[in-house]
Amino acid sequence: MKHACKLIKPRAQAPIGVEPFRQWAFPNGAPWTDFYRNETGYLLRFPNLADFEVSADASKVTCSPAPGVSEETSEHLFLNQVLPLVLSKRGKLVFHASAVEVPEGAIAFLAETGRGKSTLAASFALHGYRFLTDDGLVVESDGDGYQVMPSHPSIRLWKDSQKMLADPDARTAPPLHFTSKVRFLAGEGLAHCDQTRPLRRAYFLGDGSAQEIVFRRLCASEALIEWVKHSFLLDVEDRSMVGRHFDQVATLANRVPCYHLDYPRRFEDLGCLRQSILEHAMCDDLAA
Repeated sequence: MKHACKLIKPRAQAPIGVEPFRQWAFPNGAPWTDFYRNETGYLLRFPNLADFEVSADASKVTCSPAPGVSEETSEHLFLNQVLPLVLSKRGKLVFHASAVEVPEGAIAFLAETGRGKSTLAASFALHGYRFLTDDGLVVESDGDGYQVMPSHPSIRLWKDSQKMLADPDARTAPPLHFTSKVRFLAGEGLAHCDQTRPLRRAYFLGDGSAQEIVFRRLCASEALIEWVKHSFLLDVEDRSMVGRHFDQVATLANRVPCYHLDYPRRFEDLGCLRQSILEHAMCDDLAA
């Protein structure tokens, strides 16, 4: 399956004249992505950055960057924002999550923006545990369980995480128009896994209010809510697609052990945190 986006010449974002049927917003309320329907499928608008037209069956994607927006920015928006939505329309399970390789499989970290899933993935990758994805987690059923699919080999980090984790000489992608995050490219120090790995466990990250590292097993209904909350979905008003997605996620929540994980957000404790997660992930007692 190809995951290509056709880039056409830049053009100013003309008014659309109707309200979007859905909107993603920044924490301060500013719009991030507006979702529209058009005669051929969907229009995803990133204000002042780019418009992406997606065909009704999600087989074709065209990008029109705003004037002055770099090709790197358009590519990044496609890979990190549009492609996960496109894959969801094609029936894939895609989540806001990072994932890293551990002995006998992989573990995933799911969380809202800013709760540390990329920092965790980078911390593991810098210490020999290869990362599979930074934010767009795709999982596929293999009959007995689920396989984590590798994503593009880069991790985005905020400045505080960069300072504490990244090698000053590490390779980085060109800067983007819309974020101060830096995208670090996989290499000798930042290890990336380009093969599928079975998903052993999923950890849903808390808000950092815990005074110590705390694991709590989620029941299937709790896990279902969490998986749904962190799902990519192109059209939340498409009842058949939403119903199919809900059924798929319910099966996932019953098959993969899921935990709530909270811990103090202190960089100096990352080594202890990694060890605790590894010991927990390899424990055979699923009630742990």
